[in-house]
Amino acid sequence: MSTQDVLHRYLFDNMHARGELVQLEKTYQDIIANHNYPEGVKALLGEMLSATCLLTATLKFEGEITVQIQGDGPVSYLAINGDDQQNMRGVAKLAQQTNAFGLKDLIGKGTMVITIRPKSGEPYQGIVALEKDTLADCLANYFETSDQIPTSVWLFTDMSTQKVAGALVQLSPDSDDKEQQLSDYNHLCQLTQTIKEEEIFSLEAEELLYRLYHQEEVRIFEPQNVNFQCSCSEDKVLTAISQLGQEEIKDILAEQGEIATSCDFCLTTYRFTEEHFADYFSDKKH
Repeated sequence: MSTQDVLHRYLFDNMHARGELVQLEKTYQDIIANHNYPEGVKALLGEMLSATCLLTATLKFEGEITVQIQGDGPVSYLAINGDDQQNMRGVAKLAQQTNAFGLKDLIGKGTMVITIRPKSGEPYQGIVALEKDTLADCLANYFETSDQIPTSVWLFTDMSTQKVAGALVQLSPDSDDKEQQLSDYNHLCQLTQTIKEEEIFSLEAEELLYRLYHQEEVRIFEPQNVNFQCSCSEDKVLTAISQLGQEEIKDILAEQGEIATSCDFCLTTYRFTEEHFADYFSDKKH
């Protein structure tokens, strides 16, 4: 299996912790393609993509997840939307052009909103202030405040090759020996901290994991492919526009001759004429 665009999950046998590793290339490149984002925005969106993959893999659910960041800085909004099958898409919106790098300089004062929409059951949402200096630390803070589970996250970007990656270590509260759990967790975090950027972008996952944890017993689960996939469609867009109501749609069509709109994520443009809406509203009457 290719090094890139794969998520690995693993357990440390005899130790109270679990881990994840994600390495992304084409998925990330597809998300930023044609958007003309500044380099700093590309990097932060890449970090968000890796973080969302890692976060999705920690959740035992079937459904969708959306990670949003909003702030008062040059970048007003970023979002990564994905699902349990690791189908991902993402977008950034700028309040002004910027050459800044880093979470604080790009977002300013802001919040991270994580929304889970299970296929069965009610959606739920977690909100955390972006009080830490890096997205990795903010994500770790989210786990600590929402789940009370010690979690460490490492995020990597290489803008020269347009690759991004991430790693996660999380304590497993599977025994009554709290002291031993924390000791195992801290030990594995120290090992993971030694990951070098050139290694995570060049080594196969199994080789990297062996280099990091060769003295531990690691059980690796079946890896998951990560892909860019936009969920927009003509039917979804038509349904959204129809919420304007027949009269307003008629006014727009009379003035412009059509209604055109583009998907923020994949930039696909959809064009609708009077015929589309005649059929749509006719269908709704039955």
